[in-house]
Amino acid sequence: MICIGIDISKDKHDCLISNSDGDILFDNFTFSNSLEGFELLFSRIQSCSDNFSQMKIGLEATGHYSNNITEFLVNKNLPIFIINPLHTSLYRKSLSFRKTKTDKADVHSIVSMLMTQKLTPYVPVSYHRKELKSLTRYRFNLVQDCSVLKVSFSRLMNIIFPELEKIVHQLQVNSVYQLMSAYPDAAAVSNANLTHLTNLLRKYSKGHYGREKAIEIRNAAMQSIGTSDGILKLEMQQTIARIRLLREQISIVEVRIKDIIKESDSPFITIPGISYITAAMIHAEVGDFSNFSSAEKILAFAGMEPSIYQSGQYTSTHAKMVKRGSKYLRYALFTAAKNVGKWDNTFKEFLQKKLSEGKHYNVAVSHVAKKLVRTLYSMEIHHTAYSK
Repeated sequence: MICIGIDISKDKHDCLISNSDGDILFDNFTFSNSLEGFELLFSRIQSCSDNFSQMKIGLEATGHYSNNITEFLVNKNLPIFIINPLHTSLYRKSLSFRKTKTDKADVHSIVSMLMTQKLTPYVPVSYHRKELKSLTRYRFNLVQDCSVLKVSFSRLMNIIFPELEKIVHQLQVNSVYQLMSAYPDAAAVSNANLTHLTNLLRKYSKGHYGREKAIEIRNAAMQSIGTSDGILKLEMQQTIARIRLLREQISIVEVRIKDIIKESDSPFITIPGISYITAAMIHAEVGDFSNFSSAEKILAFAGMEPSIYQSGQYTSTHAKMVKRGSKYLRYALFTAAKNVGKWDNTFKEFLQKKLSEGKHYNVAVSHVAKKLVRTLYSMEIHHTAYSK
């Protein structure tokens, strides 16, 4: 068996090639993160053996930096093993008391793990699954960015026109965005033409606000303690413009996500409370459910399993969630658990049971998430829809 360890970085990669007897075939060498560098790596692999089935290529899961080299090796029909960087770090530390962290040490650890550890081979995902993962993560980041801007908008409103929050149903709605975009401070609102103000509110609130609300808002603006200047007004208008842009981008991405989920005929959306977006995030992050031998392995992958601390006669009863794993999957499962605990009677009763035991709401929701994962796992493995 020939073991090939690759340490991934941004501009270059380090590699070590050894056989199972420990003989070094190619000592630590560096190749560039380019087609020329990839071809150099492949030529050295070929010079070792033409029998790719007797090879193991290990590399760490280092985010997007490993995408291109992984795709190249997959297209060459080479057997790949993707290793969790935490696993590599702990393995390296177990070999020596010295605090040593270099690319050379990392690549030696990877080769050693290929020889001694039972690792799961990498299975290329389908194009739809890869697209779904990119889309759901991109949407997640867009939503996070939009949330930051909404906080900034609320801050500006507290400075410019603090009275408005008590007059309208909520600040983060289209009618308020349109109002503050057209009239970016209290002084501008107080001087607004009543007819124009009424028409603007009626149009963008879809009829919920009319002339009476326009009068109330304008009167509040006349008595407002808010302060403003040119910079604050500019920041207000640009913040609203960026929120609108992000919301448009999120809508476009969500349409594509829904199309993919509909094409895949996901059974998860048959569960009350699980939306197309949440179902998409779960599918994208978990991938092929058959790669996991149990639902508990998926919980561990999401970092939702409890930590365990036991020493001698002592066993901790206040175990915290590990939170090592896919933060996107953890977010999706926690969101799904909260929603099914609200809309599905079975999960609602289970949530209330945990709350009645004195558990904190978030702890109770985590128990619902565990029950939900077992349900999702069974549905996916047996290809069945949800049944109460």
